[in-house]
Amino acid sequence: MDRFQYLIVMGVCILLTLPLEFALGTRVYRRPGRLPATLLLVAPPFFVWDLVAVEREHWTFSPQYTTGWTVPGSVPVEEIVFFVVIPICALLTHGTVRRIMERHRG
Repeated sequence: MDRFQYLIVMGVCILLTLPLEFALGTRVYRRPGRLPATLLLVAPPFFVWDLVAVEREHWTFSPQYTTGWTVPGSVPVEEIVFFVVIPICALLTHGTVRRIMERHRG
């Protein structure tokens, strides 16, 4: 089970923030153009960063907590999942804070 920990944490992140879409109407998933655009701005540069860091051995991933599945460049699949999940969670959290602040202002 340890080798799935990274993926499990990513799943928990999504599950914990998913209710924000429905409870407060952040509309992250309901704006299909914005989400991919955001991910395309964030994921590629960080993927390249990881590629370089792994290649130079400045950065490593624990084989104990990752599946061993990698994409070209020896970057774990879990890291790609991270580059999708964390921006989604950030957008949901930001949207929630924004909605709450709007409600309190007026």
